Amino acid sequence: MEDKIPVTQPFLPPREEYESFLADIWDRNWLTNNGPLVQELEDKLSNYLGVNELSLVSNGTIALQIAMKALNLEGEIITTPFSYVATTSSIVWENHTPVFVDIHPDTFNLDPHKIEEAITPKTSAIIATHVYGNPCDIESIQAVADRHDLKVIYDAAHCFGTKYKGQSIFNYGDISTCSFHATKLFHTVEGGAVVTDDPDLRQKINLMRNFGHDGLNNFTGVGINGKNSELHAAMGLVNLRYIDSVLAQRKKLSGIYDRHLEDADISKPTIQSHSEYNFSYYPVLFNSEKQLTEVQEKLTEANIQTRRYFYPLLSKLDYINGRATPVANRISKRILCLPFYHKLSEETITRICKIIKSV
Repeated sequence: MEDKIPVTQPFLPPREEYESFLADIWDRNWLTNNGPLVQELEDKLSNYLGVNELSLVSNGTIALQIAMKALNLEGEIITTPFSYVATTSSIVWENHTPVFVDIHPDTFNLDPHKIEEAITPKTSAIIATHVYGNPCDIESIQAVADRHDLKVIYDAAHCFGTKYKGQSIFNYGDISTCSFHATKLFHTVEGGAVVTDDPDLRQKINLMRNFGHDGLNNFTGVGINGKNSELHAAMGLVNLRYIDSVLAQRKKLSGIYDRHLEDADISKPTIQSHSEYNFSYYPVLFNSEKQLTEVQEKLTEANIQTRRYFYPLLSKLDYINGRATPVANRISKRILCLPFYHKLSEETITRICKIIKSV
């Protein structure tokens, strides 16, 4: 049997480059609590991304939770049913009520024209996901938020390297959050970030991620343990050296898929105009769930892993009272993410596409 082709695989830098950081970590014996490598990574990420206030945290989920706390949200939060479970579970975990709004049939992002009908006196914010790293309709969402005095948080977990109108996607909204999980194109093994343009808000976020510590024996507000470690930061610092080649390779691989599938009876999300896409995933939309299932079964038989991402809808979680979102419902039943990672070969892509077209 041929080796299994995973749907994703972490990028790993040369081992000796990572190990070069370990001696200094051992010499300092400083493993966590805002160590020098964490501070260095925050500075380098801010410079690379072109953002003003970036705080490294332990994962992308705690980033969302801290964002909600930092903005003092209450009551209902309008959000998308078409995202990873953390987008909804973090809202519920923070004792807020997710109110689902349908998605746009082309971009798969939250449809801003359907937000206002879901707003009530209890609504405090909008949490929108840039699905697969594809920017939302930012201006329209902000216009709604401004009319109703709502905060905007962008779940930008997939968005490292994405730009909108010439600047980082993280510069939009009151807060943007990102994931640096091992499956992401830039990772620190586990990790994430909270990004804002407000230095006072960042200071509040930094207190929150460290139990509220304001000095050794003082506490300001309620905090949590959202810190990241020197070992994780070291991985981020090494990976950042390779990020441009990682982004270029993903664009190349996406183009290979595009060429092989241009005559196949499938479609892809429409990338938002005025954006530079980071090619986080390779999702394809089939004409029916039956067609998707047949393709997935054939690929599984060939030892090729795929993922129905995102399926099922978040509005169908057992702890949710969801509203009807027919567009998201149709798309979630027909979307499939194909294998996509740095070391994926053109030969393997050709084989995958041949199987898809045979069905």
